[in-house]
Amino acid sequence: MVRETSEARLMEGVRLDKWLWAVRLFKTRGLAAKACESGRVKGDGRVLKASTTLRGGELLELPYSDGPGTRVVRVLGLIERRVGAPLAREACEDITPEDVIELRRLWQADRSHRKEGEQGRPTKRKRREIEKRRGFFD
Repeated sequence: MVRETSEARLMEGVRLDKWLWAVRLFKTRGLAAKACESGRVKGDGRVLKASTTLRGGELLELPYSDGPGTRVVRVLGLIERRVGAPLAREACEDITPEDVIELRRLWQADRSHRKEGEQGRPTKRKRREIEKRRGFFD
């Protein structure tokens, strides 16, 4: 049995879900596959499946995993195993439009303000304070 060389592996391509996980665009391979399955990962104007074979130089449109917006990524290198962050950055180029980045910045700023004030359902103590201010017990 002949072992594949890394150069031969680069020529034949890599599964899309493996590559998205390997370059750290998704935390797990399962999340990458789920994003593909839901039809949110696109390349060249068409929806890509998780089993799609990637080639170098392709442009991918994929959603951010934690909020609004779609990022655009160019495939520079094909890797199928999870590597360190510096090597992962060399395998892809983020060419997301500036307006999407600004939208994400505003969204994250809005989320950080929510953490400062009241969050969710009030506790029993806070509920009683609210009721006292409204005059419920008078």
